[in-house]
Amino acid sequence: MIRITVLGGAAACPNPAQGCSAYLVEAGDRRLLLDCGPDTLATLQEYAAIDEVSAVIISHLHADHTLDLVPLRYGLKYMPGLTRRSVQLWLPPGGKAFLARLAAALASGGETAEGFFEEVFQVAEYVPDQPLDLGTVRVRFHPTRHFIPCWACRIESAGRVIVYLADTGPLPELVPFAERADLVICEGTYLEEPGSTLAEHRGHLTAREAGALAAAAGAARLLLTHFWATLGVEALRQEAEDGFGQPVDLAAPGLVIEIP
Repeated sequence: MIRITVLGGAAACPNPAQGCSAYLVEAGDRRLLLDCGPDTLATLQEYAAIDEVSAVIISHLHADHTLDLVPLRYGLKYMPGLTRRSVQLWLPPGGKAFLARLAAALASGGETAEGFFEEVFQVAEYVPDQPLDLGTVRVRFHPTRHFIPCWACRIESAGRVIVYLADTGPLPELVPFAERADLVICEGTYLEEPGSTLAEHRGHLTAREAGALAAAAGAARLLLTHFWATLGVEALRQEAEDGFGQPVDLAAPGLVIEIP
């Protein structure tokens, strides 16, 4: 079984009572945190202690997918009562340099930038064209269409598959990557397609496009995420369902989806 708990599903800025992208995935012998966006650690701790997370996997280095790595670092270092103070952190290519720049900006009060994150994280960069084996879980990657390099994740465990498409614009190659997934987690940032000035440089999908992508992949279930609540969550849901052809789950903090 795979259990997915939504910790946040807002776009670039938290929605009311909802942080940005982060998902707790419990599969086999692992508890994985997919992305670690702002305002998500409070929700995480309702379902798992921070030292119970086996590994963190970051899809790309935009702030709305990474910033809660900072309080996670402080929690692992200073929070009383933890039994473990080291967590695997898997970053995309260039991630170590990103952490170094962030550490240089944050280190203060006697702390130094050198080793700022490494003292609590086992930091590594994944190789996108190679599978990542984490115990009984295998993660495969595929580049998406975004404003900076970004990778979708296909998580396989005990014959079950979930696919997290991270941030992406329209990209036909993602359909076979998500083929026959038990669950596709797909962004629906737009309610309508953006104007022509943005069309050639799109890094996000509409909710209807998310539904159509999941339908084309033959996915069993769709979780729509990375949206602006100000667009109207029910309008987004309806657009996604029109594209998918069946009911769609909308990301909300604490939403649990189990794949038996």
